Amino acid sequence: MRWSLDDVPVYVAVVEQGGMTGAAELLGRPKSSVSTAIARLEKGLGIRLLERNSRSQRVTAEGETFYRHAQLILEQAREADATVAGLRADPAGRLTVALPPAFCQEVVAPRLHAFRQAFPKIDLQIVITSHGVDLLREQVDMAVVVGRMVDSDLVTRVLIAGALTCVASPAYLAANPVDEGLEGLRRHIQLCETRYGIKRMPVHVAGQAAVLDLQTGISHVNNPLVVRAAVLNGAGVAPLPRHYVRDQIREGSLIEVQPEVTFDIEASTLSAVYLSRRLMSPRLRAFVDFLAEACR
Repeated sequence: MRWSLDDVPVYVAVVEQGGMTGAAELLGRPKSSVSTAIARLEKGLGIRLLERNSRSQRVTAEGETFYRHAQLILEQAREADATVAGLRADPAGRLTVALPPAFCQEVVAPRLHAFRQAFPKIDLQIVITSHGVDLLREQVDMAVVVGRMVDSDLVTRVLIAGALTCVASPAYLAANPVDEGLEGLRRHIQLCETRYGIKRMPVHVAGQAAVLDLQTGISHVNNPLVVRAAVLNGAGVAPLPRHYVRDQIREGSLIEVQPEVTFDIEASTLSAVYLSRRLMSPRLRAFVDFLAEACR
C-alpha cells in the first residue's frame, strides 16, 4: 500500500499540536478522522510514527525523521502554490543559512545592509560555523562550504574558485630572504589554516607535481583571517586563499612568494550547497544570487 500526501499535513499537525485532539481542533476535523489518517500513513510507510495509548503519545525515532521530511514537503507545496498563484512576487519568509566565519566577515557582512534593503520581507537567520552542517537534520536551507564536495545529494553552486597563494609581509621578506625551491619556501612557513595542515599537500612547482609538508612544526588555526593578520604582522610565509589576500597584494601590504608554486584549485573553492533545485524557494534563490554577485 502506498501512502498519500494528503495525510502528511495531518501528521505534522499531530506532532506540532502534541496529540490527536489538538490536531483535530486545528484542522477542524473529527478526532476519528485524524486517527484514521495517521493509521493509514503508518500502514503506507510501513513504520510506526507514534507510540500512543489512551493517555499519551510519543513520536518514534522514525517518526522524527519523517516529520523533518514532512516539513520540507509542506514547505515545497506552499512555495509551489504561492508561485503558481503569483502570491510571492517578493521573496519572503524565514531563511536559515550556515556560513564560514571568514567568508561571513569578509564577503557577507559588508553587504548585509544592501541585501536587507533589496529583500526586506526575508527573515534571514545566519549561523556562523567552521564545521560542516547536516542541512536536513539542522534545518538549514543553505550552507557555504570550503573545498571539494562529495555529497551527491546536494546541489552545488561554486561561488569562488580561487587557489591558494603563499604570501608574506614586505618587512619579513626584507629581513628573511626566501631561497628558491620548495624547501626554501617550506622553511619560512610558520602557520597555516587547519584545513590545509596535512603531511602531503599536493602542489605543482613550475608545472611539476610535488608535495609540501604543512603539518610538521607548523602552527594551525581554523580561520584564514587570523592567519592573514599574523602574516601581516611578520609571522613568516603562509598559504592563503587568494580571495582573502587580493586587496592586500594590490596595496602592497602582502607580497606573493614563489608564485610558481601552485596548489590544487579545489583546496580553497567556496560553494553554496542546498538540498534541491526543484521548487527552489524565491528567498533561497535571492540569497544564492546575492552571494554569487558578492563573490563576482
